[in-house]
Amino acid sequence: MADGLKAEGNQAFAAKNFDQAIEKFSQAIELEPTNHVLYSNRSGAYASKKDFAKALEDAVKTTELKPDWAKGWGRKGSALHGVGELTKAADAYEQALKLDPTNSQAKSDLAVVTQKIAANGASNPKRSNSHPADCFKDPVLIPKMAANPKTRKWLDDPEFMAKLQRIIENPKEMLTEITKDKRLIELYCVLQGIDMELPESTPTNGVDSNMEEAPPYRNPDPDLQQANHPQKAPGSKEEAVPDPEDEDEDAASSRKAKEAAEAEKKLGTENYKKRQFDAAIEHYSKAWDLHKDITYLTNMSAAKFEKGDFEGAIQDCKKAIEEGREVLADFKIIAKAFGRIGTSYERLGDLPQAIVNYQKSLTEHRTPDVLNKLRAAEKAQIKAEKEAYINPEEAEKARELGNQKFKEADWPGAVEAYSEMTKRAPNDPRGYSNRAAALIKLMTFPGAVSDCNEAIKIDPRFIRAYLRKAQAYFAMKEYTKCFDVCTEAMEHDEGRVNHKEIEQQQEKALQAQYAGRDGETEEETMERIQRDPEIMGILQDPIMQSILQQAKGDPSALQEHMKNAGIRSKITKLIAAGVIRTR
Repeated sequence: MADGLKAEGNQAFAAKNFDQAIEKFSQAIELEPTNHVLYSNRSGAYASKKDFAKALEDAVKTTELKPDWAKGWGRKGSALHGVGELTKAADAYEQALKLDPTNSQAKSDLAVVTQKIAANGASNPKRSNSHPADCFKDPVLIPKMAANPKTRKWLDDPEFMAKLQRIIENPKEMLTEITKDKRLIELYCVLQGIDMELPESTPTNGVDSNMEEAPPYRNPDPDLQQANHPQKAPGSKEEAVPDPEDEDEDAASSRKAKEAAEAEKKLGTENYKKRQFDAAIEHYSKAWDLHKDITYLTNMSAAKFEKGDFEGAIQDCKKAIEEGREVLADFKIIAKAFGRIGTSYERLGDLPQAIVNYQKSLTEHRTPDVLNKLRAAEKAQIKAEKEAYINPEEAEKARELGNQKFKEADWPGAVEAYSEMTKRAPNDPRGYSNRAAALIKLMTFPGAVSDCNEAIKIDPRFIRAYLRKAQAYFAMKEYTKCFDVCTEAMEHDEGRVNHKEIEQQQEKALQAQYAGRDGETEEETMERIQRDPEIMGILQDPIMQSILQQAKGDPSALQEHMKNAGIRSKITKLIAAGVIRTR
């Protein structure tokens, strides 16, 4: 888990998001408080923010945990330089070079600090009161220069020896001369026992891992940087390239394991595309054994799913979720694992478990694909539950109970019993029709109409449903609709078995309409007609206009037209509305 946080910190550092990098390294430190690399990385992040005090704390901790690691002393030197402890910074860089004489980073940083000390004219008083130029007053200066191959040739250079003499006589000359002649820096280092070569650039901070890193923090002294780094030509795209970072043994081992695991994953994917699932599973399994990345588990579950091993796919996804929670894995990967568990359960016919896991997947990350699967599974589950509940024998018992409750005038009890019947026998129109009758008694007329519509939908020839629907409309004083339902019932009444009952209901509707307009003046009738869109539609029908015009001259012609069921219905409505007066 700490490795994952460290990797996230490295990515944040590379993106120059130093606050996030510090947060991730801090979380990793809580898990592995003795990991020196984590403190070193956080020190680099603090230094990049120029928070050198905290950078120094982490650098000191780094050297305490691993005193033989040159990189840690380099971190300490950089932090000390940032807080202005130049002499101590030089000591830290010198220690880094003792541990790793080839460390070009420490060499260049030491050179910068040395120049800074010279520029200040004196070293940090906490270290000593001597001037850096005092080393040139060494009585055996000439023998030391002659003994070193790098400095021996300078003895024959009168100009260089004159510079050296001026610095010995007047130490303040050191700053002027050292910026002009780098040989003086090299001589200083030789006299201090440090073997170094000055590089052309001086990057100072990076991330201690095999991950890519952002451009590091530069030395804070712009004057000395300008002296050591000639200005680049305008438009130059050349950038300083950071030195390779040191890796501890654990980091190197982890990197190699991940590389091997990725190679196995690649082979697994190639076999998966070829639909060679057994081989793919084998390679994904090896990848997981080499490096604990949950994507290997989810890939392996995909191969098992395609193979038809749904139980195996579920187990791999559950393991991926468990491992992923521990390392704070991407929520999208967790969501994908839950989604595949849901699909696997659906293939196994376990819809309740499929729904649960689809919901968990959407909680992690909402995607249209999983949302559609959830909706389909929920519909299938409802349908399956309804089908499982169907039982004709239990439906008949519920119908008989409902009839008994109806006779006892226990209307709510009748509704409950008939509702049970509709669940046990959803394709039997009697359940809906009987419940409509009970709802009418309870004066729940819209519900009764809805039940009648359902019964008619199941069996369009079930006349009892039409009659109860007409009764509901009549009770609602929807007389025109009541009349229309009766007309529709006549069309489906085979053998005219229920013809008389239907006509009686129609007559009741007409009488109710007549009663509603008793005492109405002709002006009031016209106003009411104009407010009725159905009546106005009939009057605007060209065929009906022709029939009405003919009826004015020959009233008997109207009887002939009444033989047509459609015309009869419209004429009856006009009579009921008072448009045609028969008396």
